[in-house]
Amino acid sequence: MNNSMTRVHPDGLPVPQRYLSMLAIAIGIAMSVLDSAVANVALPTIADELHATPAASVWVINAYQLAIVTTLLPVASLGERIGYRRVYLAGLGLFTAGSLCCALSTSLSALVVSRVIQGLGATGIMSVNGALVRFTYPQALLGRGVGLNALVVSIAAALGPTIASGILAVGPWQWLFAVNVPIGIFNLVIASRALPHSELSGQPFDWPSAALNALMFGSFFIGIDYASSGHTTALGAIGIALAAAVILYRRESKMPLPLIPLDLMRIPVFSLSVLTSVCSFAAYMLAFVALPFYFENTLHHDQVETGLLMTPWPVALGLASPVAGRLSDKIPTAVLGAAGLCALGLGLILLAILPLQHALGIILPMALCGFGFGFFQAPNNRTLLSSAPRSRAGAAGGMLAAARLTGMTVGASAAAFIFRLAPRNAETVALLTAASLAAMAAAVSLARLSQQKMPHEEAAAHGEHSPLG
Repeated sequence: MNNSMTRVHPDGLPVPQRYLSMLAIAIGIAMSVLDSAVANVALPTIADELHATPAASVWVINAYQLAIVTTLLPVASLGERIGYRRVYLAGLGLFTAGSLCCALSTSLSALVVSRVIQGLGATGIMSVNGALVRFTYPQALLGRGVGLNALVVSIAAALGPTIASGILAVGPWQWLFAVNVPIGIFNLVIASRALPHSELSGQPFDWPSAALNALMFGSFFIGIDYASSGHTTALGAIGIALAAAVILYRRESKMPLPLIPLDLMRIPVFSLSVLTSVCSFAAYMLAFVALPFYFENTLHHDQVETGLLMTPWPVALGLASPVAGRLSDKIPTAVLGAAGLCALGLGLILLAILPLQHALGIILPMALCGFGFGFFQAPNNRTLLSSAPRSRAGAAGGMLAAARLTGMTVGASAAAFIFRLAPRNAETVALLTAASLAAMAAAVSLARLSQQKMPHEEAAAHGEHSPLG
């Protein structure tokens, strides 16, 4: 029997525990997002000091990403069985330990192994992030929590390169990882006291499905990476991924609580939200890969100017996310998301076709893209999470993160393909392709309109009390 310390709150945490819980969630997701960015900036320095080739040093990045994508859904499933806070605390502890190992690494192989440990810890943080937000906030205020979470992710992604450059300006690359250790320990104290408890499914963990999932995602992302570089082995890797996917589907379709949430994908609003997320993040990443080349090669700005010109997008996104999150508690996500994605597409088209000779002519379309993406992201995340039963919040949160990573990987690979296929006007083609993906995502978003419930109806549908009811 649960005592007062471990009881599950039926509809969010009371204040001030709610705020402490959100602080712990925010610190964890910020750390995991920042470490995806800081290593990119430090890679040349790391390669030089560890006497590694550029090709070999890329595994400092790949090891972290692969550890996340291959274990994200299994760890989310584990959260349903042993509790989301346990998975988060274990992930945070592993991430902190992995960060210490990275800081102490003296060879490339040791650093890569440490990055795998760090990536597995990041999986524990990311996989249950959405579920913890859902159990922290009341159903009728969920949009606020999701909007705040999106704001933290956006700020962390935007400030990552700047923070990395600042640390490297005053210290060695090891400090990039060492700084996580005191922050991680501090957050462990907060999280252990404030994070919400959740219902447990009681189902045994499906290890064979977890292995097939890792094989499927690992082979797919390696194949996509090889395909973008023109390697012929890409077909073999993608073939292995497809074979693993078929076997996994046949196995999972018989499970009451499948590791790959096929049961949730049968919910129209959920599956449409996942598809919207994949398309929009593909557009986002495609544009973010192409724009620096566009500003430097086509418009002849230097690196400092390019960094400043890229800033309006994440700043506008950060401003829009909490506003959109609050609006999503009152206005259907289908409308908010479609409007935001149309604004994103319009901004991308303006960047592609207008003669951008003045900074203001770049800043305004970039800000429009950021506002548009912000008005899509927070409401879409809210709907994706709330359309699943509370008992499947872990699977929903895992799919949210998996959709984001899948879309970003597809976008980056599409950018590499376009740059190889049409080198002379690749930036323009990439931006127009990204605009097309944004338009596709807007159409999918609107398709949810007839399926979506308003917040008070969602609360009733899941048997949850709504403070507004």
